[in-house]
Parts: sequence; C-alpha cells; structure tokens
Amino acid sequence: MSLATVELHSHGHVAELRLNRPEVLNAFDDELVNELPPVLMTLARDTQVRAVMWTSTGKHFSAGGDMQTILAGHADLNVLLRGVDDGRRLFRAFADFPKPLVAAVHGHSFGVATSLILTADAVVTTPTTQISDPHVHMGLVAGDGGCVTWPLSAGLLRARRRLLWGESITGAEAFDLGLVTDLADDADAVATTALELARRVAALPPIATQLTKRALNKVIAANTEGVLDTGFYLEALSNRSADALEAVTAFKEKRVGRWTGA
Repeated sequence: MSLATVELHSHGHVAELRLNRPEVLNAFDDELVNELPPVLMTLARDTQVRAVMWTSTGKHFSAGGDMQTILAGHADLNVLLRGVDDGRRLFRAFADFPKPLVAAVHGHSFGVATSLILTADAVVTTPTTQISDPHVHMGLVAGDGGCVTWPLSAGLLRARRRLLWGESITGAEAFDLGLVTDLADDADAVATTALELARRVAALPPIATQLTKRALNKVIAANTEGVLDTGFYLEALSNRSADALEAVTAFKEKRVGRWTGA
C-alpha cells in the first residue's frame, strides 16, 4: 500500500499507524482524511494484527483541521459538503474499528485529532501535553466528533465546559477528567508505554478482545447516530459564516478576532 500521509510499521502482532507530516504539524487536510479510512480497513482485515498503536511524528501529535480546508469550504459549497461526507466517514472508521487501539499522544493535540483520539481504547500522554478542541475559537461548531467523544469520556457537563470555551487542558487534567488513561514521564516514554499496552492486549485471546471491542463500539455508535451528523452539518453551516473567515484571518495576523455574529 502506497501511503502519502501515514506510515505503517510492524511490532509483531502490533501494528503502528504513524502520522507522518511533521512539516504541517500532521494537520487533517483532504489527503489525510481520505487516506486513513482504507488504512484502518486494511488493519482490521489483517488477521496478524491484534492491536494498533497510533503515533505521529514531529513536535505535536496533530494541529487538527487544516485552515486551508476551512477557506476552501467557505468559498465553495460543494467542497464543503464533500468535506462533511469525508469527515463523517473518517470518524466512523475510528469509532467502529474492531481491534484494540492505543493512542500515543507525545505532543499537543487539537480539534479533530482530539475527537479521534478519544475513540481509542487507551490514550497515553504526558502530564504537560496540551489537549483541546478549539473549534469555537475558529468560528466553527465542534461538530467533527467532539460532541460525541468528549461527553462519553468526561461527562456532559465537563464536556460543555471544554467545548463551549475551547480552552486547552494539560495531560494531567485530561487524566483526571477520564480523557486519558495513562501518563508517561516525557514525550520519549509515551511510545514505549503505548507499545507495552498494545503488546499486552495483543497477547490476550484475539477473538475475545476483538468481540469485546465490537460490543464497546456500540456505546460510541449510540452517540454517533444521535449526534455526529447533526454536528457535522452545523459545523458546515458555521463554516459559511463571516466569523469563520475572520477567525482564519485573525489567526494568521496574530490578533484578536472581531466578531460580527454573521
């Protein structure tokens, strides 16, 4: 399989899925969004793979959504709707993945990356890593999965507090909220800890673990069916606003946005 945005590595019965575009902080643009679902399908069908460790390269785990994608969707409704469909497909690929998934979050994670991380069965990070979903800061609805995964992990009230304010939290705070399962001492130790967890679950009877995972996926599925599509379409609606365009401009100019509510 020829891949442009990710790498696959084998550690026995553990596959490592690695985001590999550090030059753009592993941002989720159209290419990455469309490359990940077939990769996950391949890993799901490979009987030699009994667990997957999700890692990334560079300083941050992922910067989240790509700003150019926001601008392209704002300018062209057809592009925006295609992005909605691609995003819905991506989230469901993670939420319905049938094998144990361990996320190794060595650096900061933003937006859609955080939404997808929270579909994992174990999340390893450091106490000082920053985790957030800053959609509202960009004039957008937190619709690409955050309204599904944050309430399941942290509870509805705490999810409201984080998604409506869009403020980042540390790995230690995320651990206390139930968003993170394991803390490592530093960034270098994150992958080691995650690989150990993945190997431990891969050493268990695979039919039992994978069928248990399928049952657990139904918990996410219930929220997905009730919330995800609405969230995506509301995010698309917000993408067409003047405030979304102003948010990108303000970010690039390193100034506070001037919001009009239009």
